[in-house]
Amino acid sequence: MDIIRQFLTSKNFWVSTAREFLFAIIFIAVIAGVLYAYSGAWPPLVSVSGLSMHPDMHDGDLILIQKLSPEQIQTYAEAEQTGYKTFNAYGDVLVYRPFGRSDMTPVIHRAMARVNTTDPMWQGSVPAPCEGFVTKGDNNYLYDQASGICPNTPVQDEWVLGVARFSIPYLGYVRSLIGIFGL
Repeated sequence: MDIIRQFLTSKNFWVSTAREFLFAIIFIAVIAGVLYAYSGAWPPLVSVSGLSMHPDMHDGDLILIQKLSPEQIQTYAEAEQTGYKTFNAYGDVLVYRPFGRSDMTPVIHRAMARVNTTDPMWQGSVPAPCEGFVTKGDNNYLYDQASGICPNTPVQDEWVLGVARFSIPYLGYVRSLIGIFGL
């Protein structure tokens, strides 16, 4: 116990620097634990890159996500009936990895509809090869399934990291910088 007391009260530059560093690590771990406990997803925070969700999400926004079961996710089509809105439009905004690939940047787009195997993904489209979500950026003309994001393939349940719950402007730039340095 004497060593701990010395560590906590020392005026030595190196000891106090180590103490502050340790405090910062513990603080970050506690915050990460609280965010994970709330969101049920890892990573619990993602950053917006691009303008596909403009004007309700902006490049550089930091987004807190929450893991939900597929049955809890409300699509645009369902939410139009109930009036449920997130980020100023009907339905939930999904955060997913295209084709479930961890080497790809997560996509943040709105769930427009849920389709079953062989259902058309939208009027005049090809039949869906599997069950999943049809998604689209609020500022995009095409569905993700009609573009290069997930061509002709609905977003499968296991690809979904969570739904967007809260946005913090500009902090996504900090998260992106940390990612550049491999932290």
